[in-house]
Amino acid sequence: MTGIEGIVPILLTPFRDDLTIDYGSLRLEIDATLETGVHGLGIAIGSEIFKLTPEERRQMLRAVVDQVEGRVPVIMNTSAPGTAPAVQLATEAAEAGADRLMVWPPDFFALGPDAVIEHLSRIAAAAPLPIILQDVPQAPITPALALRIAAAVPQVDTIKVETNPTVAQVGAMVAAVEGRLTVLGGAGGGTLVEEHRRGARGTMPFASQAAGFMAVWSALEAGREDEAAELVETGILPVSRLGFQSGDMFYHVHKALLQRAGVFASTHVRPPTAPPDAITRAELDRLLDRFARPKERHKETA
Repeated sequence: MTGIEGIVPILLTPFRDDLTIDYGSLRLEIDATLETGVHGLGIAIGSEIFKLTPEERRQMLRAVVDQVEGRVPVIMNTSAPGTAPAVQLATEAAEAGADRLMVWPPDFFALGPDAVIEHLSRIAAAAPLPIILQDVPQAPITPALALRIAAAVPQVDTIKVETNPTVAQVGAMVAAVEGRLTVLGGAGGGTLVEEHRRGARGTMPFASQAAGFMAVWSALEAGREDEAAELVETGILPVSRLGFQSGDMFYHVHKALLQRAGVFASTHVRPPTAPPDAITRAELDRLLDRFARPKERHKETA
């Protein structure tokens, strides 16, 4: 089984003033992201899925699948601390048309590798889709455990590395799995050049920066590392630096980029959230003036 490679952005979820999902803006986001040539689309933590009701998750996934129309794989994060809810989420995602699942291990208690493998095995049995294993700080996956999972759960064909230090972890993971899993970077993609150098085969950034990451990826795949590094340093890192300053600031930053680009009608983030203070707001305005050029994409949303 071949894992997914390339640039697979995570969609942000646009909300109306009443905090319901703005499907008109979502459709514009999907089309604008696909126009950049990305290799897939994901719905995950960057989409605020933990703030969506179960029905909203299903509706959003169906809307994305319908809009994508098979042009690229659609990945749905179906992680949950309990096996039963994780199985239900995975089953519903498969029924709604997802092409792949993304799952991190149970994170409420540290239960050991056997429990993790049983959890993933039950998900795989319930939803016959390829699985991206997610290595996250709250549920880290060692290279040794990744190998055990790959052997026990063949549907797991990819791992997204997001535990620190991500560059070293990517290198260790690539060396350990020896091609049995495709290794992706994560955590915003700011170290994609270094991860690619160590064998990473892609990353999953925010959809708001899809064009920038595609330019970086194209340069890396063509062997132009200096060009790729400059693109990251001048176009990717200034956004990441502001977005990861505190709390969930990245939602506000990336939604503001999409609004300035004419994709989102608003920048609402569902509560709980920590809106930018006056100083950060001014920094965000300067960032938008530098990077986001207004476009006439957005129309009145239904």
